[in-house]
Amino acid sequence: MKIELGSNRNPPAQSVDLSARTIAYFSMEIALDPSLPTYSGGLGMLAGDTLRSAADTGAPMVAVSLVHRCGYFRQKLDASGQQTETAVPWTPETLPSAGEVVSLTMQNRTIKVCAWRFDVVGVAGHVIPVFLLDTDIEGNDPYDRRLTDTLYGGDTYYRLCQETVLGLAGVQLLHQLGCLPAVYHMNEGHASLLTLSLLEDRLSPGQTLADATEEDRLAVAQQCVFTTHTPVPAGHDQFGLDQMYAVLGQDRAKALERFGGLHNNLLNMTYVALRFSRWVNGVAMQHGKVSQQMFPDYHVESVTNGVHAATWIAEPLQRLFDDEMPRWRHDNQYFRSVYGIKPSRIANAHRVAKHKLIETIAERTGEALNESVLTLGFARRVATYKRASLLLEDPKRLAKIAKKLGGLQIVFAGKAHPADTAGKGLIKEVFELAGKIGSTGSLRIVYLENYDWELGGILTQGVDVWVNTPRRPYEASGTSGMKAALNGVPSLSILDGWWIEGCAEDVTGWAIDDGDTDAAEAASLYDKLEGRIAPMFARPNAWARMQQHCIAMNGSFFNTDRMLGQYFANAYFPQAPATEATPADEAIAEAAILA
Repeated sequence: MKIELGSNRNPPAQSVDLSARTIAYFSMEIALDPSLPTYSGGLGMLAGDTLRSAADTGAPMVAVSLVHRCGYFRQKLDASGQQTETAVPWTPETLPSAGEVVSLTMQNRTIKVCAWRFDVVGVAGHVIPVFLLDTDIEGNDPYDRRLTDTLYGGDTYYRLCQETVLGLAGVQLLHQLGCLPAVYHMNEGHASLLTLSLLEDRLSPGQTLADATEEDRLAVAQQCVFTTHTPVPAGHDQFGLDQMYAVLGQDRAKALERFGGLHNNLLNMTYVALRFSRWVNGVAMQHGKVSQQMFPDYHVESVTNGVHAATWIAEPLQRLFDDEMPRWRHDNQYFRSVYGIKPSRIANAHRVAKHKLIETIAERTGEALNESVLTLGFARRVATYKRASLLLEDPKRLAKIAKKLGGLQIVFAGKAHPADTAGKGLIKEVFELAGKIGSTGSLRIVYLENYDWELGGILTQGVDVWVNTPRRPYEASGTSGMKAALNGVPSLSILDGWWIEGCAEDVTGWAIDDGDTDAAEAASLYDKLEGRIAPMFARPNAWARMQQHCIAMNGSFFNTDRMLGQYFANAYFPQAPATEATPADEAIAEAAILA
């Protein structure tokens, strides 16, 4: 299947003065449009939501990623839950060209890199240009032409080549376009090689990186901000020294060794970013603490993630908010004003979203679920630490609870990385357990294939309760529950990541108590489901009031407008003491005027 970019996307909406853009946001994946397979999951969704809020608030930003011509993958599940994957190619030529081609020395040869431009347009028309780097250029080595094809595809050598293109060619392209940012934000370690390009920019003619000094490293660090997104080891890219030398060449490889980019005798992209950044943060309060323990030699702050409200709120709720608090798209703090809306109106809007979910399930699976029955949702990237099967830990008890409640419905979705055998096995385990429990009578279980932007929205908008069961402390943040909260959907979750900050028991949702075993935590989940959630769901007025609390309390905080504001105030242009006037103050004021 070949994806053609939707006709709603046009060439750049307006001329953009790139020389005025002071922040460059680099990310291996960015969710830009539902029709574009340029993302895999939460990291890309966060990047896209960040840029959408940047556009809404008039932020002076620009972004860089790879084009991913073949996308991530389309998931197909057979009757046993066996996952197979197919490419999702698209046509970037439907986008305007960036108009420049840069040359990059890599693998001891020259590679040409072009870029396509995608404009993220804000609510008031402000544009954030996103440049998607592309090596599929005539004259490049056949291997090199495929380097920007597949997101997280290939082996580690392929991945290092991709990250070299992102970091080195990305900086070169911006500079060639006349964009000289004051701040480079590395969204995860994939982009950390941009620091080598900045280091090279400091060299005088005739100098090599062997001449770079500690003063040069510190100067580069003053330009860089780094966000780490996971405590899971697999999320911190590492490459062998032979690969480092083969891809980057001796001059760059030795510089990375000399400036502390190696860990355990491997090139570690997280350590490269740590060494070359003045600000480092985790993506939730708890994750900041966990990351500080992981990297005790560096100071780690925290900025809790958020989501872009206008992207994820269901249409019926958007119409209600437009009527009652029309400034919400411009300022997400207005979600506190939801307390001025009758809870019954919120509940009615959610019923429309639930109806759409039930219809979607019927279209995709043939399963006819009941709109009046309590419906739980569990959907995310399938990795073993996320424990998708915990909800089905005790099938007999779950079936008894469903019978006692007069019905219970559970909707699963999620992709496993093509190389993640354990993750694929977890999907099959969910299918197997669901088959043993049965999907008839009072308990209905469905697994929806090909979890993506569109399905993610339908699920978070339409279920009654959002379930999250990660093994602590591996959930850095989690944003799907935030999307649910903005739609008035409470969470039932392990106290990890964002939920530590978002859980007000019996008000915005429920915490699954910590246990020494999976069985103990599953028992707590069942206790809450049977003793707290179901009784409240049976009281429509009380449930509607909870939906109101979710939006007002969590929606007003867990959004990318608030998140981006914290990055500006604390990371990008930290405010100086009131007694001093600095260029940073002027930059903040300018950004505020643009907003």
